[in-house]
Amino acid sequence: MGLAALGSLTDELVTAVVKSPADQKDSTRVLNIRRRAQASLRPSGHSLTDQFVVARQLEGLQEKFQVVNRDELAEALRGRLVELESYRSNWTPEILSLLLQLSDRPAALANLDNLSKPIQPLAEESLSLSDLKGLGGAFSEEDIWEQVDFTADSSDDELASVSSEESRPRAPPRTPSFSEQDYVIPDEVFVPGEDRELIASIEKVQFWRPENYHQVTQQDENPSRVITELQLARETIFMLQGLPTSIFWRLDDDIEVDRSYNLAHSSSKVLASLLHSFTEIGAKNDAVRRFTHVPQTIPYMQTFSRGLEERLLEFDTLLSQTQCKYLSPGSTVSLLQLLDDVRLRSHHLLVLADLIARLNQDHTQPMRCLDLLFDSVCMQEALGDDNATRRLSALFFSCFKTYCRSIQLWMETGQVDPMDTTFFVRVNRENGDLRTLWHDWHVLDEGVNRQNIPQFLEPAVNRVFTTGKSMVFLRHLNALPEQTESFEAAETIFDHAISSELSFISLPFAALVDLTFDKLVDANHSVSAGILRTELDEQCGLWSSLDALEFVYLGKDLSILGTIDTKVFELMDRGRAWDDKFLLTEVTRSAFSVMPEIDLSRLVVRSEGSSHHQNRSVHILESVSIDYVLPWPIANIITQDAIQSYQRIARFLMQIRRAKYALVRQRVRDARVPTGDTAQTLVHGLHHHLLWFLDILYSHLTYFVISTANQSFRSTLSHTDDVDTMIAAHQTYMSSLENECLLSRNLSPIHEVIINILDMCIHFADLQAVHAYETSASEDGMSDSRFIPSKSRRSTGIDNSFDSDSDEDEDDGLDHEQTMTISFRESPYDLQMRNLRLHFDHLVGFVTDGLKGIARADGLPSWNILAERLEWRKRLA
Repeated sequence: MGLAALGSLTDELVTAVVKSPADQKDSTRVLNIRRRAQASLRPSGHSLTDQFVVARQLEGLQEKFQVVNRDELAEALRGRLVELESYRSNWTPEILSLLLQLSDRPAALANLDNLSKPIQPLAEESLSLSDLKGLGGAFSEEDIWEQVDFTADSSDDELASVSSEESRPRAPPRTPSFSEQDYVIPDEVFVPGEDRELIASIEKVQFWRPENYHQVTQQDENPSRVITELQLARETIFMLQGLPTSIFWRLDDDIEVDRSYNLAHSSSKVLASLLHSFTEIGAKNDAVRRFTHVPQTIPYMQTFSRGLEERLLEFDTLLSQTQCKYLSPGSTVSLLQLLDDVRLRSHHLLVLADLIARLNQDHTQPMRCLDLLFDSVCMQEALGDDNATRRLSALFFSCFKTYCRSIQLWMETGQVDPMDTTFFVRVNRENGDLRTLWHDWHVLDEGVNRQNIPQFLEPAVNRVFTTGKSMVFLRHLNALPEQTESFEAAETIFDHAISSELSFISLPFAALVDLTFDKLVDANHSVSAGILRTELDEQCGLWSSLDALEFVYLGKDLSILGTIDTKVFELMDRGRAWDDKFLLTEVTRSAFSVMPEIDLSRLVVRSEGSSHHQNRSVHILESVSIDYVLPWPIANIITQDAIQSYQRIARFLMQIRRAKYALVRQRVRDARVPTGDTAQTLVHGLHHHLLWFLDILYSHLTYFVISTANQSFRSTLSHTDDVDTMIAAHQTYMSSLENECLLSRNLSPIHEVIINILDMCIHFADLQAVHAYETSASEDGMSDSRFIPSKSRRSTGIDNSFDSDSDEDEDDGLDHEQTMTISFRESPYDLQMRNLRLHFDHLVGFVTDGLKGIARADGLPSWNILAERLEWRKRLA
C-alpha cells in the first residue's frame, strides 16, 4: 500500500473516530491525532523481536528434546521449521516467539499426533473502517492513541520476564527510507507572506549583492562601492574571528582588502591604511589559529595549544560583545576605536604569533617552545606591559606544570615515563651491576646542544637527576619512603606561583620560576636524600667500610701490616714462591682477623705473576694488589677508580716498608778483613742516612698527609646532603691523597727518583750481605772470594746454617740467586760504597729541590715540610 493511499485512509479513520466539525479539521487536536495514527499504521522496516534470539531458543529446545530421550519430538520440530521457511514473512519471528512464550513443558506434554498436520497458509484479510466502527466505543475516544499502562495487570513473574527480554542485546532500529517524491515539506518551514518586508530588509543590508551597488563614487580613478562604517566594522570583526568575509580575502598566509569598497566620510588612502593595520593583526591571529590545528605529541605542547585555543576564544568573545554593542540602539561605531581595542586585547596574541613564527623556523628542538615562552614573558616584563606579562606567565606556568609531571614522577618514584621522549633522563639497560647503580643505570640525556633541557632549568637539572637516582637507590634497598605530607603537591606549588604572578606585589618572573621549581625539587630532594643518608650510615656500613679501607690500604695499624710484610719479604729474600695469590690471601686474612671492622670474606689478594729479574727491586710489588670488596651501596660512593687509587697508595707504602725491611734485616757487621776507619764510617753513615730517609718519608705520608686528609674528609662527609656530594667529597679526598703521596702524574719524576732510592736501599743490603759472606769465607780459608749460593753450599757442605728457617740471626738473606751478580773484583767494596753515597746524595737533592719547586707552584705546605725534614740530614752529617 502506498503512502498516499495510507494517508487518505488515515484521514478517513480520524474523521470517523473523532467526529469533529468541518471547521475544526485543522485544529491542533485533530492534527495530533492524525500524526499519532500515521505513526502507528506506517509500515515498519524491522520486526520487534530479535529473530536470532528466537532461532537460538528453538535450537535449544531441540537439544532439550534429545537430552530427555524425545528424539521424535526433536525431528518433528526440525521438520516443521524447515517446512515453515517456505511460508516465512516479516511476522514469523513474532509468531514463533509468541508460541515459545505460550509453551508449557513441551518435552512432557507435547503430542506427536498434533505435529503431523500440514501447515495451512493464512488467508489475507483486509481491514476497513467499517470493521473498526463495529467495535463500538472502544475506538471512539481520544485516549485510544495514548500509551497503555500494563503494570496494573502484570504479575511479578511477567515483569521479570519482560525485564529479562529487554536486557538482551537487540539490533539497533533502522530508520525507514522514503523516496523524495513521497516527502511532503511541512508548511511550518515556509515564511508566511506577511513577512516579506523583513526579508527585503535583510536582503537590503547585504551590501555584496549586485542590486545594492547603486551607490558609486568617482572621486578616485576606480569607482568604489560605498558602505556604512557599521558594515565595515562587522566585516572586520568577522575577519578577526577567522570567518570568511566579502571585503577581506585570505591569500596563503596573508589577508588582502577588496579596494572596491569605501566609506563616504573617509578617503581611500586613510581607509586602506586603517584596514591594513587590521589585516596585520588578523594574519597573525590566523597563524595562531592554524597552529592550534596542528597535532602535537609532546605533552606540554598539547597544553600550549589548548592555552592558545582558550585565549583565542576569549578574544573572539570580546569581539562578539563589541559587535553586540554596535547593534544596540544609540551606539556609536568607530573603526579607530575598534582598532585601539583590538590592539589592546590582542597584544599577547601577537606576541604568541611571533613566538610561533620563530618556533616554526626551528621545530627540531623539543624544549624550544618552552624557552621562547619564558623569554617572551621576561621581555614583556622588562617592557612594563603588565597585562601581557600576566597572560603569558599564566600560559607558561600551565605548560611548565605539564612538563614537570615527568620530573615529579622521576623525583618521587625514580621511574622514567616511557611515553615522554623529551625527558632528559634515560634508562641505561646495558649494565645491571648494582655497584654501578648510581653511575651507569641512568644517564642525563642533554641531547644535541642541550636541546632536551630548558635553558632556565639548567642550574637545577643535576639536583633533579640526583633526587631521582636517590629514589632508585632506596627502591633497591627496600627503603622507599611513604608518600606523606612532606611531599608537597606540584599542583599546589604551581597554583601558588600563578596566584603570585597575578598579584601586583610579586617577585620578578625569572626569580618566581626559580623559586617555584626549587620548591618542587626541595619537597622531594630533602626527604629522599635524608632517608638515603640514614640508610648508608646505619644499615649499609659506610663508616665501618671507611675504617676497613684505612686499615687495609692506608697503613693505619702498622703491627698488622708488619706481620704480612715479614712473611712476604722473607719468602722473597729466600727466592721462594712468595706471590702465590692463595698464600697471600691466607696470610692477609689471618693478619686482619683481629680487626672487627674488617669482613675477611671481602678481602682478596690478587697477583699477576712477578718477573724473575726484578726480585731485587721494589717494582716487583706492583704485581700484587689487595682487593677489599665493598657492599654494593658503598661501592657506588667509593668507585673502582678510587679503589685503584687506594691500591697505588698501599703499594707505595709497602715498597717503602720493603726497603726498610732489607736495611734492618741485614745489619752492618764489623768486617773481619781490615777496611780502615774511613770505610767503616762511610758504611755506617750511609746506612743511617738511608734509614733516616725511609723513616722521614713514611712518617710524613702516614702521620701527616694521610691522617690530616682523613680527618678533613670525615668532617666533610658528615655534612654532605646526598650521594653526589659524598662521591665528590671522596674523589677530592683521593685526589688530594694521590697528589700529596707523590703519585699524581705531574709528580712522576720525583716518584721515580724515590723508587730508585728504595732500590738503592735493597742494593746496599745485598752489598753488605755479599761482603759479610766473603769476609767470613776468607777467614775460613776459602779460596774463592765470590759468593757461593745456597744450592752450591748444600752440595759442598759449607755453612748449611743459612738454610735454617728457625735461626733468623744466622740467615743473612743469601738464599737467592740474584746476589750472584755482585762482585768486588772489578769494583772494590769501598769504591761501590762511595759511589752509592754520592748517588744517594744526588737523588735526595733532586727530591728536595723538586718538592720546593712544586711548593712554590701550588702553595701546598706539605711539600716544604717534607723538603725541610729531608735536609736535616745535612745538619746531622
